[in-house]
Amino acid sequence: MKSLQRKIDLNCDMGEIPEAIADGTQEALMRSVTSANVACGGHAGDAETMRATIEQAIRAGVAIGAHPGYPDRENFGRLELKMAAKEVADSVFEQVRALADVAESCGAPVVHVKPHGALYNQAVRNRELARAIADGVARWRRDVVLVGLAGSPMLDVFREAGFPVAAEAFADRRYEPDGTLRSRKFDDALIRNPKEAARQALGMVERGTVMASDGSEVEVVAQTICIHGDTPGATKIAEEVARALRQGGIALSALVGT
Repeated sequence: MKSLQRKIDLNCDMGEIPEAIADGTQEALMRSVTSANVACGGHAGDAETMRATIEQAIRAGVAIGAHPGYPDRENFGRLELKMAAKEVADSVFEQVRALADVAESCGAPVVHVKPHGALYNQAVRNRELARAIADGVARWRRDVVLVGLAGSPMLDVFREAGFPVAAEAFADRRYEPDGTLRSRKFDDALIRNPKEAARQALGMVERGTVMASDGSEVEVVAQTICIHGDTPGATKIAEEVARALRQGGIALSALVGT
């Protein structure tokens, strides 16, 4: 079967777990991916972890993006918060600017922004929230790629705000029939088997579809595929996904220039 596309970005959420930065886990992940979404002080991360992650990304030749989340470190940004649009925009701006300042001091550009956790998942359907995210980033710059769920209205909002966008799919998450991600409250929300994650990623690139939790096929056409850095066995998952894509004739390429 002819592939829908011959290249894909493989991104990973990073800078969230200090132990993973220190023990080599994060650097191992970077050998498989092409983009790093760096936590920038909301749900996780501080100036030290941002700098360490950016320096690792530079050494690995991995593109750097900001990964702002709800300012809720206790719950890792994975609980829905009720924040006014201006509060969200303010928080996103401060987080992105914090990462950009560290990146600039390291001599590296920030090329994309991807919201984290509950902020991302709520913005998938909530246009006002998606607009607040875009407003926050726009206070910093408009020439960065905004990443959002493939097929979702949040991408339309980002485009309307004047941003280039990248549609995202997930190798290590299960999907619902409407194309949204299965909630983490379900035990099967995460795909922990590396080969299963690799099959899902390859299928999304080759066929533009993914099997949903009810067994139906859902259309998912993406420019970037995510692997969560805190998924158990993430390093092995990333290795298997990257290997499967390359063996399928798919080049791994960062979002810059796409």
